[in-house]
Amino acid sequence: MSSPRRMRSFAEQTLHYFDRPHAGRPSTRLTGPAAWHGSRLQSRSSEWRERLSEEELMEIERALDEIERTETPIEEIDPARFPLPGLAARIDGWRRQLAAGRGFVLVSGLPVEAWGEARSALAFWGLGQHLGLPGAQNAANDLLGHVRDTGEQIDSPNVRLYRTASDIGFHCDAADVVGLLCLRTAAEGGESRIASSVAIWNALFEEDPERAALLFEPFALDRRDEHPEGARGWLEIPPCRFDASGRLRTFHHGEYFRSVARLPEIGPLPPDRIELLDRYDAWAGSPELRLDMALEPGDMQLLSNHTVVHARTAYRDHPEPERRRHLLRLWLSLDEGAETGALRPPTAAASLRSDRA
Repeated sequence: MSSPRRMRSFAEQTLHYFDRPHAGRPSTRLTGPAAWHGSRLQSRSSEWRERLSEEELMEIERALDEIERTETPIEEIDPARFPLPGLAARIDGWRRQLAAGRGFVLVSGLPVEAWGEARSALAFWGLGQHLGLPGAQNAANDLLGHVRDTGEQIDSPNVRLYRTASDIGFHCDAADVVGLLCLRTAAEGGESRIASSVAIWNALFEEDPERAALLFEPFALDRRDEHPEGARGWLEIPPCRFDASGRLRTFHHGEYFRSVARLPEIGPLPPDRIELLDRYDAWAGSPELRLDMALEPGDMQLLSNHTVVHARTAYRDHPEPERRRHLLRLWLSLDEGAETGALRPPTAAASLRSDRA
């Protein structure tokens, strides 16, 4: 039996994600499949929405049955223990789309209502193992996140908005890919919104090249109390990097770039930075660039955090606890060769327990 796959800790995954080659700023607008406009894709969902076939679902079920029969702990599940030979080519296609294509895929058809939360979580984890290398989503090293309203106060300086029913502004996560599996929807709202960060760059560049160039300079990012004791509460991150092959990689988090001003050592942001962040979010949320999608139970949304920014509308939840909105979340690295030197954080099972606490 093969040894358990290694997984990235929060710090390791963050370092991997921000290791973006840089060769200088682009001097013109960018083209290619990642520079899409949501207004043109909204009515062409057949180009970005896929559905699992009955044969593929049966293959996933066989893998699940074996995991449950052998009582394999979730932290020991790897591609060898969760074989999906019939899905391999399709998963490779998703990976190519995320790494060098449009930057997002929506896959429908997992029977989450019939399987229940535990079995659906195993299926999502197993599929993710074939797609990339899992990594922790916070300093507590949670590997499989639960996106739901836990009643946290939205006015807290360290709140994580995915644990509330509030709207969430456009941002990226610190991993190559973020995956969401919808288990249950809200009574109203909670719509996913995404936009191409390449198309946003183009709009900003054409609007004001000098202002757009600021995206290649370091921005202070609020760490929201997820930093080791004694470390500073902010990082310096250049939002954009542009490599020699002509690929733009963007990290944007408007809320955290703005909230860092609360720290005494940072203070009020320069007006040109505030103006740039405002214009960035305006373009991301514009009817021309954004793509709206309502995730339904069984939908898996896979996004590149290098070329896509994502957001969510506020929602009203069901009063019954068992019907409330609930999504599962994975963070993945696409560089599978880097797993050799990674250190294993606390087990996935422990991470699941800590996230539910």
